[in-house]
This record gives sequence, C-alpha cells and structure tokens, in this order.
Amino acid sequence: MGVLPTFVGFSSTDIRYYWLMQAWKKNENIDFDFRDCQPQDDINSEDEGYIKAKCRKRILIASKFIQLIGEDMRYKYKYVRWEAEVAIEKGCIIIGVNLNGSKNIVERTCPPVIRDIGAIFMPFSPYIIKHAIENYKMHNSGNYHYNESVYRKFGFKV
Repeated sequence: MGVLPTFVGFSSTDIRYYWLMQAWKKNENIDFDFRDCQPQDDINSEDEGYIKAKCRKRILIASKFIQLIGEDMRYKYKYVRWEAEVAIEKGCIIIGVNLNGSKNIVERTCPPVIRDIGAIFMPFSPYIIKHAIENYKMHNSGNYHYNESVYRKFGFKV
C-alpha cells in the first residue's frame, strides 16, 4: 500500500515520541512509514492565527490523524484540541496512540474531542500504528481497539 498522508498531533511535552516515529521511518530494520503532514519548518511565530493557518493547511492534506496521548494531553486546548477538531471536520481517520502502553481508550488521559467518534486506540508501537494507518476505517461512534489476535500477530505478549 502507498504511503498515506498523516498528521501527528501531540503535546509539546511528548515531542520525543513524534521524533521516535521519525526515527522509525528512517530505520531500515523497522517496517514503518507514513507521509508526515506536520509543517516541515519550525513555525517561528507566536501569532495564534498564523500558526493555526499553517497547521490547518497541513491537516487538510492528511487522510489520517494520529493523536499521541500522554499524561497531559487531556488538558491541552489551544492547539492540540483544535488540530483534532480540524481533522475530524475534514473527515480524517482518527488513531489514538496511548503513550502509557494501553490497548484501549484511557478516559483519564484521552482528550474528550476524540472520544466516542469511531476512533481506534492503541499503544505506541510502530507495527500496530502502521497496521492502523493502512487498515483502520472510521466508525460513526464509539471507541475501538484491536483484539488480542491482532496484537499476537505483531509479537505482543497478551
């Protein structure tokens, strides 16, 4: 399957996980790739309207939206929630990636904007994220996760 355009939303406290996803792409021993729709240049501005315009342009290219969900994600509104809202409005497939390793939605950390909209939730792992990028189709409502057989396929201990 071709490389799919994907926007990755994350809290600034979790940027290292986004960088790790970039490293997975470059590692020839890891079968992981996506067309990153993040702005390629640092947005050197404090103008909220300008920053949102640059990000909106990139989200509108994407067909998938990965939300990296760390401990403080639920409380991020200014940009993080807004990015998810734009992706939902655009019709992107929403993939929630739990940085705490959970295979299901975690109410304590999950931003309300991506709950009960048909998104899928999973742990931070290149193989399961790649599987979701390539295969997951949105549902109209609810919160979804892969069953244990999918995780076994990718070498997870269940």
